[in-house]
Amino acid sequence: MATHQRSHHLHAHDAHGDGDHESIHDHGGHPGHHRGHHDGSHGHEDMLEVEEAFARILAHFSPLDSVELSVLECLGLALAEDIMSPLDLPPLANSAMDGYAVLHDDIAGANDTPTTLSVISAVAAGQVSEDTVSPGKAIRIMTGAPVPNGADTVVPFEETDELERRGRGEALDEIAIRKALPLGSNVRPAGEDVTAGELVLPAGTVVRAAEAGVMASLGLTTARVIRRPVVAVLSTGDELTPAGKTLAPGHIYDSNSSSVAAAVIAAGGVPRVIGIARDTLEDLHRCIDEAADADLLVTSAGVSKGDYDMVKDVLEQRGDMNFWSVRMRPAKPLAFGLLRGEQDRPLPLLGLPGNPVSALLAFEMFGRPAIRRMLGRHLLARPMVEGVLTGPIFNSDGRRVYARVEVEHRDGTWFANPTGPQGSNILTSLSRANGLAICPADLRRKEAGQAVKIIMLDWNEEVAQ
Repeated sequence: MATHQRSHHLHAHDAHGDGDHESIHDHGGHPGHHRGHHDGSHGHEDMLEVEEAFARILAHFSPLDSVELSVLECLGLALAEDIMSPLDLPPLANSAMDGYAVLHDDIAGANDTPTTLSVISAVAAGQVSEDTVSPGKAIRIMTGAPVPNGADTVVPFEETDELERRGRGEALDEIAIRKALPLGSNVRPAGEDVTAGELVLPAGTVVRAAEAGVMASLGLTTARVIRRPVVAVLSTGDELTPAGKTLAPGHIYDSNSSSVAAAVIAAGGVPRVIGIARDTLEDLHRCIDEAADADLLVTSAGVSKGDYDMVKDVLEQRGDMNFWSVRMRPAKPLAFGLLRGEQDRPLPLLGLPGNPVSALLAFEMFGRPAIRRMLGRHLLARPMVEGVLTGPIFNSDGRRVYARVEVEHRDGTWFANPTGPQGSNILTSLSRANGLAICPADLRRKEAGQAVKIIMLDWNEEVAQ
């Protein structure tokens, strides 16, 4: 659709069709193709605030149905039902130390005079002793082994003369206890962690390594979890060429399919890359048909109010669509609606701008939260911190600016360093960013040294150091 002056992933020449052409380092921007009120400088009265667009979109999403998966396959997914313990954990009282199982009364005076006990047997982890500890007796015990009948305390090897006896080559049929320990020392009671019938993991819990371990400790091999949403990803435009193919004159490589699909994976979804829809009614319908059984269809390009693209016409033919301008930079144009799907099941469609940064930012603000809601997550937003801006952010047209920044944590303070030119075609500036610094819509600029709120795109060990 290059003949219609549509905007798409223009790395070499940005058509700026989504009105996001201005750099935070430029006061006036640089030339682009403008279309009436769509040029980013007029028409604010019909713009949606970010929060309103978010609410309208998220109102159409809820947790998906559940599937039963192996415990390891549940990693990162939310439990669809409560997990109750079928047993006590541990099932039997066991030793927390290598040592000797004894009666507490026998060692009460060991601090003054070592107490010598007869060693009647030994028990290792995985064994159950058939012997009973009676007065004057002890059983050698290893960590994790069930505490023998009669015993109520475990004395560690270090508090006995076992090493000396071994050094002298003596048999361990007796042992001297050198320290009086409190009753119950080093004994883990049965059910100390979990009791039979107890609610262990409530529905909605996201399975991490610890939860996988808990389920395995209860003897569970599977669990019911909310399934991952299938997200169809579709780019549109005759000017696009798939990566790996020869690039014809006037064409550009399709970056949005890869970046949006990667963002879907990172959010917890399963991408189904449809590919590129060409600028014909037949191909657009064909590609939408391929996505009919998905949980969400994400398209890029062709949703700006000023576009002459047939994308909007096809979408409106297939369902109830809305085409919005959102008061944000980048990613002003946005589409959302419900397409007629299989068996009367509506297919939500999120239409992203074409420029690569705009597409990813719009997905970050609206697509990622929708996926998280379908996954049954309660926290939909990224973490946010307040830091200090190290370079200016310019805001020329009264939209909320999400500036790409590299976030550093030094001497207890977060610093937001702008990553360079902020045009919506400069995808490398987003690749260098791990956060988004916010300039409110009512501020013309934010200066270096001012406090700024930062959305953390990547919260990892490197950032936190």
